[in-house]
This record gives sequence, structure tokens and C-alpha cells, in this order.
Amino acid sequence: MLGRSLTLACRRAPPLPIPSSHRFLSGSLVPDLGLPEDVAVAAAAKPTPPPIEPSAEADALARLLLQHHNPFHAMESPLQLAGVGLSDSLVLQTLLRLRHASKVALGFFVWARDHAHHQHASDAYGVMVDILGRVRQFDVAWQMIIEMDQRGVAPTPRTFAVLVRRYVAAGMAQQAIGTFDDMEAFVGREPNGEEFKMLLDTLCKYGYPKVATELFNKRKFKYEPDEKTYAILIYGWCKVNRHEMAQRFLNEMVDHGLEPNVVTYNILLNGICRRASLHPDNRFDRTIQAAEDLLNQMRNKGIEPDTISYSIILHVYSRAHKPELCLCMFRSMKERGICPTVATYTSLVKCLASCGRLEEAEELLGEMMRDGVCPTPATYNCFFKEYRVRKDVVGATKLYKKMKEMGLTSVPDIHTYNILLGMFSKLNRMEIIREIWNDMVASGTGPDLDSYTLLIHGLCDKQKWREACQYFMEMIEKGYLPQKVTFETLYRGLIQSDMLRTWRRLKNKVEEESLKFGAEFQRYHFKPYKR
Repeated sequence: MLGRSLTLACRRAPPLPIPSSHRFLSGSLVPDLGLPEDVAVAAAAKPTPPPIEPSAEADALARLLLQHHNPFHAMESPLQLAGVGLSDSLVLQTLLRLRHASKVALGFFVWARDHAHHQHASDAYGVMVDILGRVRQFDVAWQMIIEMDQRGVAPTPRTFAVLVRRYVAAGMAQQAIGTFDDMEAFVGREPNGEEFKMLLDTLCKYGYPKVATELFNKRKFKYEPDEKTYAILIYGWCKVNRHEMAQRFLNEMVDHGLEPNVVTYNILLNGICRRASLHPDNRFDRTIQAAEDLLNQMRNKGIEPDTISYSIILHVYSRAHKPELCLCMFRSMKERGICPTVATYTSLVKCLASCGRLEEAEELLGEMMRDGVCPTPATYNCFFKEYRVRKDVVGATKLYKKMKEMGLTSVPDIHTYNILLGMFSKLNRMEIIREIWNDMVASGTGPDLDSYTLLIHGLCDKQKWREACQYFMEMIEKGYLPQKVTFETLYRGLIQSDMLRTWRRLKNKVEEESLKFGAEFQRYHFKPYKR
């Protein structure tokens, strides 16, 4: 990361030389249900990506770049042949569709700026910062922020929120704090209380409550804490199973004259229930008793449990594989006039499906839709996981086609695609895999590192070495660093299959392309691929 002094120096530096060659953040921390997101504090809303809007031009341009552009080489020719006329909207929507292909996205961004003479808007820079942060190319992300400042496209607190979150997600908490402090040099003012809460919230959600607490203690005299601040810290300590620290902050909150509300209690309730071991039954009983004690404490203070409170308890029943208790609580909620959320339905569907009661789960899915609650991909993933266990190709294929027919109301997410890729790879159903892969690419949802890993390992298991090499190279070209086990699996397989020449060609190609890539983007210090 660039330090504060270097950042300030760069801000005053002359414009960068022009190269001679041509929902931002992932969703819930718990993708199955999203309960932590439900109970987490809405203190400083996380920076959400601009939506991917329907655009035939952006679809065609992204497809052209992904299919015909080698990101290590110049990209003027395919774009000139396509006769592209750029606008802010087209650039932004194309970058959003390229968010899983960092090198291609960066190449397009540079080409648009330097050869199409397009002045990038703030949103486009923000998307690029996020894309680069995803693959931990933080020096390049900083170059983008400095370039924004020098070109008169003022970086915003949102831009820094994106970078902070990516640093924390990469395990670089101190660099995230430094980035937060550097924001003043670019924005022209000190971060405010809401932005400080955003930093604490990010640290806590990614499991760094100790760092957040130290920061809070140092700066709480500058940023007056409120209910949301304390709720963030309580959530953070609950997330790492340190309930005594969560209680300490609850007590400190009360001592400061701030009354806990239903959100605070839901965070504590989630902390009691979320990570508790539920087997054998005596542990389950202890967890339920602790949850009931907290609910009674809420009621004694005049705070009525809400939908999320009941959903957390229902989720405990679901994790313990107790479908009858799940159904009982669900019906009780509806009788009391408490409307179940999508997380409530998903938790119950998951329990029924994992207990083999698929017909009931399907009936519940229909009831859910009749009640006006739209299933999320996480809801459908509960079915796909059970189909995977049963090796039920027909059921999985039928449900997948149904999702596709429903269109925008039920778009598969990356977890859906990866579950299906893993399932059909093991069953050697390559014709279905190709369909799913093409759908995933066309939708802009993926592939991601896990998608490539699943596909390459599946091909290696079937000894389809040439196809495995093809996807391995494509993976590198898109900016994904293969896991060590993938590299070793491919190496062992090629050697054992007496394909040493293929391995040498692949290895040489990797080294050749990484050198070309490093030369093309040397002004951005983008790290070449290394194994």
C-alpha cells in the first residue's frame, strides 16, 4: 500500500504519463441465509455496486472481449473492428460484466481512456478499484485513485469505502485503517462519524473485532459513539464467539445512557445461537434455554421480539435438523401476525430439504411465492445441495431450467453454478456442464476461481487433459491465480499420461504471457502471474 507521505506526494505530482500501448461487494457473509446481514447494524451502509442493467451493447462488448481478447496483448484491433462508440453508461455496464476478469477489465479501461479518449466517470473508477481489490492488486487500485484526482474526477468516500473493504477482506486490516486516514487528502475533509462506523463495521464483519475495539478506544473522543457504534462492536465480538466482550460493550452502552433496542438484542441472540454446537441434544437444549432467557430479558425491558428474533431461533432448529420444531415455530409466527422473511423461509426449506422431505420443501416454496416473498438463489441452493447428495440429475436439471424460465425474478448466483458444476463434474455429465458454463458466462455471474477449480479438477479426474489445460490457461488470462493443488494435479496428470511436451508448452506459455502482460501494463505495476 502507498503510505500517507507517498499518497500526499502523489496527489501533488504531475499527471501520469500516457502509456504508449494502446449488489461492488459480495453479499452476505453467510451466503446460505444471510442472517448476520439481517441482524447486523445498518450503521454505515456498505458501498453497493451500481446495478447491472439490461444492455445489448454492453453484453456484446463484454462477450467480444472475453471470447476474442487475450488480455496480455493489445486490444485496439477487436474494438476498432466492432466500431464501438463509448458512453459513460456503456463503459460502466461493460466493466460490471467484466468484474470477474480483472486483466480484461483493466485492459478495456486503459484502451477506452487512451485510444478512445473517453473520460471515465467516478463510477467507472470505483468499479475498477473494486475489481482490482478483489485480486489484491492494491498498488494498481491506488494508481486509479491518484489518476482520478489528477484528472479532475474527485475520489469520493464511497471509493475509499470500497478499497477499505477489499483490504480487510484480504486480511490487511492495518492497511485498511491507513487508507481510511488517507481519504482526507483526496476528499478535502476528515472522515465523519458515519464513515468511521463503516470502518468499524467492515472490520467486525470480517472477524477483526479486536482491531476495531482498539481503534474505537483511540478515537471515541473524536467520534461520539451512539447505539449503532456499540451494536457494531457487540456484533463483532459475537461473531468470534467472545460473548463476555459483547456483554462488556452492552454494559458500557447502558452506562453511557444508551438503551439497547431490538437490533442490539437480535445481535446478541444471533451470537448465542449462530455458532453454538447443537449436538448432542443436551447442547441443543442449553442453546435454546440461553436464547429463551435473552428473549425474556427483552420482554422485561418492554422490547417485543420481531421477525428476525424468531428467524434466529428457527435457524437453530434448522441446524439441529429438527423439522417438526421448525414447522411449529413457523406456523406460530404466522398465527401471531409476524410475517416471515425470505431468510425465515430459506431456513425452513433448508431444514426440510436436508432431512429428505423434498416434497414438503417444494410445497413451502409455493407457499412462499403465494405470500409474495420472492425466493433468492440461496433458497434454491438448498434444493440443489440435496439433489447433489442424491445424485439426482433429473431433479437438479428440472429446477435449474425452471429458474432460467423465471428470468430476472430468480437468477442463479455463483454458488448455484458452482454447486451444479461440482455435481455434474462428479457424474461426468459434460454436456450439462457446458450448458451451465455458457449460461454463467452469458449472465456475467462468473466464472470465478472456484468455478475454474471445480471444472479443471473434474476434467483431470476424467483424464481430459487438453480441455483441462485450455481452461487452466483461460483462468490465468483472466487474472485468477490457480491454487497450488490445481497446478500440481495438472502437472502430475500430464506427466503420468506421458504428455511432458504438453506440460512444457503450457509452462512456457504461462511464462511468455506473464512477461507480455507485465510489459503492457508496466506503468500500473500490475503483478505478472507467478506460480
